[in-house]
Amino acid sequence: MVTLLKIEKKFDGVFLIDKKIATKNLIKNFKISEEKLMEAGDAQYRSWDPYHSKLSAAILKGLKNLPIKEGSKILYLGAASGTTASYVSDIVGKNGLVYCVEFAPRSMRDLIGVCEKRKNMLPLLNDARKPEEYERDVVGKMDVVYCDIADPLEIKIFIENSKKFLKKEGYGMIAIKSQSIDVTKNPKEIYEAALKKLSEKFRILEKMDLSPFTEDHLFAVVQYEG
Repeated sequence: MVTLLKIEKKFDGVFLIDKKIATKNLIKNFKISEEKLMEAGDAQYRSWDPYHSKLSAAILKGLKNLPIKEGSKILYLGAASGTTASYVSDIVGKNGLVYCVEFAPRSMRDLIGVCEKRKNMLPLLNDARKPEEYERDVVGKMDVVYCDIADPLEIKIFIENSKKFLKKEGYGMIAIKSQSIDVTKNPKEIYEAALKKLSEKFRILEKMDLSPFTEDHLFAVVQYEG
């Protein structure tokens, strides 16, 4: 147990501890994998591995805009087993909500286990390509749509979900996977085309390559203009 920690605040709910990104644990002693739990007073922090989370990688690389805040409502596309979504859960806190869309039944089983312990995470076994199928389950407009899916139509999927669920001037965060979009093209060419398409509906606030933590990924933060 660590009792003396040098804690630097990066964003609301996100900290740098011993040069590692961490969040304040919403559910004490909860952990998903091998993350380190650290104690400071009455608070417990979870280390956030940038090699297993694109959002953590972006923060560690100097992300300037994090629209996910305490009380935010998030639509998370491609939640997988819920690892990164659980850190988002820490940030939004008990007054926020994370709607977790996942298509793969195996990942969903793990995700449900996480959501059972974290009441601000709601699992949706759905295909992000068909937002009309979970429209009734997502209550109200979202503050942020977060997208991390492996699909050649990732940009289209992100835009369609944002049009349906994102509030006016809400934010989007997307990990653009070049190898999933087109393995035959140069990643820079794919990123340029993706950002051009996004700029039709969004203002591009920030973009960054995620190497060395994740290769062939561009992370972008955008604001919806409709």
